Amino acid sequence: RTARRPRYSDIASRRGAQQPRSSYMLALLSSSAAYNVAVTGATGRTGRLVVDSLLKSGHSVTALVRDGDKAASVLPAAVACRELDLATAGAEEMRTACAGADKLIWCATGFTDAGELIDVRGMKELVPGAIAATGETPAVVMLSSAGVTRPAWDDAKKARLIGCSDIPIIRLNPGGILGKKCEAEQALRESGVPYCVVRPTGLKFEGWPQGRPFLSQGDVAVGRCNAVDLAETLVGVLGEAAAAGKTFELFTLAGYPPPNSLSQTLERLSADAAGQLPEAAVDAAYDLLQQCLPGEEQDATKLEMGRTYEQVDSGEVRRESGAPPTERELSVAGGGP
Repeated sequence: RTARRPRYSDIASRRGAQQPRSSYMLALLSSSAAYNVAVTGATGRTGRLVVDSLLKSGHSVTALVRDGDKAASVLPAAVACRELDLATAGAEEMRTACAGADKLIWCATGFTDAGELIDVRGMKELVPGAIAATGETPAVVMLSSAGVTRPAWDDAKKARLIGCSDIPIIRLNPGGILGKKCEAEQALRESGVPYCVVRPTGLKFEGWPQGRPFLSQGDVAVGRCNAVDLAETLVGVLGEAAAAGKTFELFTLAGYPPPNSLSQTLERLSADAAGQLPEAAVDAAYDLLQQCLPGEEQDATKLEMGRTYEQVDSGEVRRESGAPPTERELSVAGGGP
């Protein structure tokens, strides 16, 4: 079928002359480094949390959305919404939609009609040149996923790090999505745009409290990431020079308060330009992070897709390591109940 031509328009007129919220204005006036941040996927569950966090932090927001009517109904009035279909838009349309923005947070995902992951298309065709990069902080912050490198590990590494390789999302890897997200990450790294890639573990919108964002590298993190903690981290790295050129995994360590600043933690992380972490460092990170798993069993290999650590603890779920996916898991991975 013929793809709909991407539209670009300011949707403020649909809302009427609504004024920004007073709390937002106060935050903006008190902010020492307020940006105009473009957000893709702004009407999604994570995107909306990112928008809220940006406004609370004193930034202004330009939401790049496919459905202007939906955006006008779910996003705050302070947000400038511009219509752009990331599945079909060209580079010039992306630049026009991002006009006036200092930064970009990429929260969008999904597939084009041709089956291409929007993340890949975006990082290769849309993001380069969309934001005029200035300074030493990230111009683009990409929301990716923990586990993107693991399907490509050799058998020896998978066996050595079985607690993070033999888990549901890695075993099933629906549609090969993890490898495609890995490809998108690499395209961003090669784009020349100052960036930061954030890879959350299992995202929880409910059932897991906010806590301390725990940052690691080596792609061996497993666990739960509170969605608000993720959103605040995506926003927090925008002004951090120590985040530029770095990729890290993220989960929420429940029971601990968040730090006042991410600066010290980010400074300890390795830049992507330094190459892959030595395997000894990966092993050390793995050994440490396995102690931070939710639940009492602390064995993610016993999980089935769609089941919880609590069900493992209760004995309701007891998968044997190395067992093939069940029919139920295959159905869940394919979008079934």
